[in-house]
Parts: sequence; structure tokens; C-alpha cells
Amino acid sequence: MNDHPIDRLYETIIARKRASPAHSYTAQLLNRGVAQCAKKLGEEGVEAALAAVGGKKREIVAESADVLYHLLVVWAATGVKPQSVYGALKKRTARSGLSEKKARKRK
Repeated sequence: MNDHPIDRLYETIIARKRASPAHSYTAQLLNRGVAQCAKKLGEEGVEAALAAVGGKKREIVAESADVLYHLLVVWAATGVKPQSVYGALKKRTARSGLSEKKARKRK
């Protein structure tokens, strides 16, 4: 296991997949399927955005942690591994954000 907090959280989420839904919120969420996991991610994203608009740093921190957790739950639900996302991020750092967006529009 890696020492990066994202990797550790992902491994915890994967381990909780096998837990009893009666004892694990993560297991409950994963048992409800990808759509429910994605819905929760969206809700948390909106809450983080609203905290940012309100300038509430403590809430931004808390909601950001919720967004990251629910994003990793979506990864676990869909079989995406952190290393795949790290690879995509690494490719993006090799070019400017504007040229990357322009390239996506051509597809």
C-alpha cells in the first residue's frame, strides 16, 4: 500500500466493500450501485461549491473531504484505480490547460 492519503483511503474503501452494510456506510453506498454513489458525489460537490461561495473555510475543508471520499467510492464502484487517475493528471501537466481543453473540443 502507498503512503499517499488518497491511496490509503481507496484501499480502506475497497476493504469495506466486503463489510456488512449493517456496519459500514461505505458498504451500504456501494451496495446501492454506481448511480447512488454518483448521486452522493454530486450532492457533496454542490455542498463544497456552496461553502466556497459563502467563503466558509472550515466548511470548505469538511466538504472537500466529503467530495474526495465520495469520488473514491465512485472509483471503487466503477473499478477505476487511483493510478489511472494519476496517469491522466500527469499527462495533463505536460500541456497547458487551455490547449488540453481545446483538444477535447475537437473530438
